[in-house]
Amino acid sequence: MLFRRSPFFLFFWLVLCLPFPALSALPQPPEVAARAYLLMDVTSGQVLAAKDADKPVEPASLTKLMTAYLVFDALKSGKLSLQQTLPVSEKAWKMPGSRMFIDPKMQVPVEDLLKGMIVQSGNDATMALAEGVGGSSERFVEMMNQQAKALGLTASSFKNPEGLTVAGHTTTARDLATLAMRLMRDFPDFVPYYAIQRYRYPGTPATNDSNRNLLLFRDPSVDGLKTGHTDAAGYCLVATAHRPSPALGAGAQGQRRLLSVLLGASSENARAAESQKLLNWGYTAFEAVRLSPAGEPLTSPRVWKGRAEVVKLGRPEGVVVSVPAGEAGRLKTEVTRPDPLVAPLQRGQQVGALRVRLGNGDLVADVPLSVLETVEESGMLGRAWDALRLWIQ
Repeated sequence: MLFRRSPFFLFFWLVLCLPFPALSALPQPPEVAARAYLLMDVTSGQVLAAKDADKPVEPASLTKLMTAYLVFDALKSGKLSLQQTLPVSEKAWKMPGSRMFIDPKMQVPVEDLLKGMIVQSGNDATMALAEGVGGSSERFVEMMNQQAKALGLTASSFKNPEGLTVAGHTTTARDLATLAMRLMRDFPDFVPYYAIQRYRYPGTPATNDSNRNLLLFRDPSVDGLKTGHTDAAGYCLVATAHRPSPALGAGAQGQRRLLSVLLGASSENARAAESQKLLNWGYTAFEAVRLSPAGEPLTSPRVWKGRAEVVKLGRPEGVVVSVPAGEAGRLKTEVTRPDPLVAPLQRGQQVGALRVRLGNGDLVADVPLSVLETVEESGMLGRAWDALRLWIQ
């Protein structure tokens, strides 16, 4: 059946066919050949991409990140020193899997045991450190699980210090990302150990001296962190890189750090290639935007019953967000907070959040804001006067 095409119909048809600019949207991650993964921007604290990030998995030697956390803590507190030597027990000597090749005739410095655990992924070195810190491997495992709770690793359960397959020894990609970020933040002086490409303890066999993190040899921006492999876990890698970001400034302050957690790849080369893919995508698909410098307030709202009239809200390290590349000029920000704000307000206390959206309304960041300077409660007269003013309002 034929019908006449009116001028209105032709106008409507032309409008439909015109190319309209696409609304901004969050970038979609690449296909990644792994059972689970998570990519995080450490600088902004945002998760950029994830797949099955909360699924329980076997961590293999990624377990050694928690072991290292406790050893670093013992070093920082003075319970251990890098030059202190530890004995090698029969249990440590007979550990299966990756080894540093130490034996009970040796007294090995803590620093060498750390290198053996981190670079060679030595299960013998790991056990020697665990026994040195905890007194026994059993007590050390208790310490691991206590520390996991303290760090908020709600889905992690550790059964040994080295990561060999044991029923119930599980974690998640999200927990591993949290652990890795806290390790880097809490112990920056020890992070350079993870960038060592080769290490062998003097007098041991001239084998097994290369770091299994192939990205250390392929990408100069990568400086850690840890590999893992068992038949059950597949090939795993927690990798971190730092690259310059003009929006963040010059020097060390201008570096943007990303962290990838990749679990269950098919081979050593695959875990490196897929991790590299994630890191490269994160750096190209997103850019950093600094919304406030370190220590500077993002907003200074009115505060009642306090010795100051306003409270400074922000982040001690400043507020940085990661947004899709090219979208920095089209962001919409909104501060959500309790109203009214009533003193006392303590430094570090979380008060509200900054929500950052794209032009199309997609939420890209929800940044908690905290009090930058304590606001003490005012005197009785000041509190009474503000109480009256609040009542009138």
